[in-house]
Amino acid sequence: MTEGKVLITPPKATIKPKQLVKHGDVRVDNYYWLNERENPEVLAYLNAENEYTKAIMAHTEEFQQELFEEMKGRIKEDDTTVPYKLNGYWYITRYEKGKDYPVYARKKDTLDAVEEILFDCNEMAKGHSFFNLGSISISPDNSMASFSIDTVGRRQYTIQIKNLMTGEIYPDKIENTTSSSTWASDNKTLFYCVKDEVTLRSNKIMKHKLHNHAKTDEEVFYEADDTFNTFVYKTKSRKYIVIGSSSTLSSEYRILNADNPDGEFKVFQERQSDLEYSIAHYNDYFYIIANNEGATNFKLLKTPEGATTIENWEDVIPHRENVLLEDIEIFKDYLVVNERENGLNNLRIMSWNGKEDYYLPFESETYTTYIGNNPDFDSDVLRYGFNGLTAPSAVIDYNFITKTKQIKKEQEVLGGTFKKENYESKRVWATARDGVKIPISLVYKKGTKLDGTSPLLQYAYGSYGHTIDPSFSSVRLSLLDRGFIYAIAHIRGGEYLGRNWYETGKLQTKLNTFYDFIDCSKYLIQQNYTSEKHLYAYGGSAGGLLMGAVMNMNPELYHGVIAAVPFVDVVTTMLDETIPLTTGEYDEWGNPNEKAYYDYMKLYSPYDNVEEKYYPNVLVTTGLHDSQVQYWEPAKWVAKLRELKKDNNILLLQTDMDAGHGGASGRFESLKEVALEYAFLLDLEASYGQ
Repeated sequence: MTEGKVLITPPKATIKPKQLVKHGDVRVDNYYWLNERENPEVLAYLNAENEYTKAIMAHTEEFQQELFEEMKGRIKEDDTTVPYKLNGYWYITRYEKGKDYPVYARKKDTLDAVEEILFDCNEMAKGHSFFNLGSISISPDNSMASFSIDTVGRRQYTIQIKNLMTGEIYPDKIENTTSSSTWASDNKTLFYCVKDEVTLRSNKIMKHKLHNHAKTDEEVFYEADDTFNTFVYKTKSRKYIVIGSSSTLSSEYRILNADNPDGEFKVFQERQSDLEYSIAHYNDYFYIIANNEGATNFKLLKTPEGATTIENWEDVIPHRENVLLEDIEIFKDYLVVNERENGLNNLRIMSWNGKEDYYLPFESETYTTYIGNNPDFDSDVLRYGFNGLTAPSAVIDYNFITKTKQIKKEQEVLGGTFKKENYESKRVWATARDGVKIPISLVYKKGTKLDGTSPLLQYAYGSYGHTIDPSFSSVRLSLLDRGFIYAIAHIRGGEYLGRNWYETGKLQTKLNTFYDFIDCSKYLIQQNYTSEKHLYAYGGSAGGLLMGAVMNMNPELYHGVIAAVPFVDVVTTMLDETIPLTTGEYDEWGNPNEKAYYDYMKLYSPYDNVEEKYYPNVLVTTGLHDSQVQYWEPAKWVAKLRELKKDNNILLLQTDMDAGHGGASGRFESLKEVALEYAFLLDLEASYGQ
């Protein structure tokens, strides 16, 4: 960046000291007041930061537009999903050229039938700066659809019902829901879940009768434990309505025959501390994925539908030390198991008669595969998804009988320049400071220099046991084609190497997550993939916490950092039970009302550890209506960094005043955010030179 650009004066948030006292420890928060969402002074500060970002990045505006058009140009605008059949209808989602939102349609019996448009989201989104159609649930007789919309971005959905025979949308609105709903067999009873108005915790399951006013809806379950969330769905067999309750480390289910919607739900197996399980129904049995009896990586069990408590569970696939059991799909003749071994996804095919047990072959080390949409028990075909760092997404049908596969659709990368053979990907292993090997997935364009002079963007998440698999991105090509190497660090806190990988990156081992990322950075520098001058880091949400922590611990390693919707004010947020998600997060971060957890999270909480020192160039993004990470966390963090940092490096805060945690809702609108991020990185790289 030139001197002239740096001399644009950044905004300064007013210092209003507030003492926060806990366990006899006093923290002074100069920017606590920024949590007043309706305060004109707060909005003025956020707008001033946006204007500053615009001014600093003004010289890249043409480049941002070029990047936007380039990324948009690779995406097939008139795209259609692979149809799937459910209860006599083929369902299709398609996009039309020049439009931002999907069109949901169906065809009766055959794909040659006349198309029936269920929802055109382009029409529904008119007049809204944000729009999201959350979910659609079709009644068993195919005549009704319940659907949910969010026009704020705070993930508080409104459910309505559409008569698919007449096209009428009934006027009754069910407010403040989680988006999903499920029909009983009678085609007039709908179960759904509502949220607490303040904390946004999903805490009640309600029952709605068609044409009745929502005010008369009956509460069928209340989740009293504020560390649990609740949800409702119907089994693939369509026989049972299921109410689930889950916390980070425990789960519980209730079941009701879908033919008897006014009956009483029965507890499947009551909750126990550290017992996690999920259920699927087939014929006269429930199949259970659970971690009971020390099954850290989970095992598969079954139990008769009339005897569901834990003492009746029998092993189908026993626990294995080195294999994480992630998911199953049941067919009439086959069981498909999604497993993870040594970080890699596998699809295991097992016949119920015991004669077949084999794995679908995958050759790369930088791919991801997953079970797709398979609503029919009687099918001889498994639909699954596959992609890799150099392989665009494909939807594949595998026939159990013929043992053949058919690619139903492969993502088209338009623009005429992409060829998968022009890119290279591999997996390498860094050694962390405690001796543990950390896998890193890498991708770059062939011919990219591996001599320490190439820019490298290192990405990670590392929380909640959420695994970031190496997957394809047509958007990412804009970096790779300009000489960037892209690295995914599979750090502890995720589940890439099994459940223990998660257990050793949470609570009072959380520092491992940050150390792993830093040690991966050092490895990539030592191995001459890049250097401190050319290394960039990216993380969002809990991955934004990761960015804040590594910036405090080793700021000298990174030339630039992007922190998207970052969770950076850990201690204060985890002490505030009115904030959405807080109480449900205690199993992940610890409860700071207990001194040991308070002291530990204070060690790494990015906001609490900002110091007078040199920091990298930083771009921070957030959404004013974010319900996952409140906007004021990144806003306070940027204000404190501005106050204390000793360098003249760039520090930008971009707040989307219309959106929430997921960013802009339009299909292409979100690419403008990516264009800003990529312009930030590429401009930094250009300004540094070699």
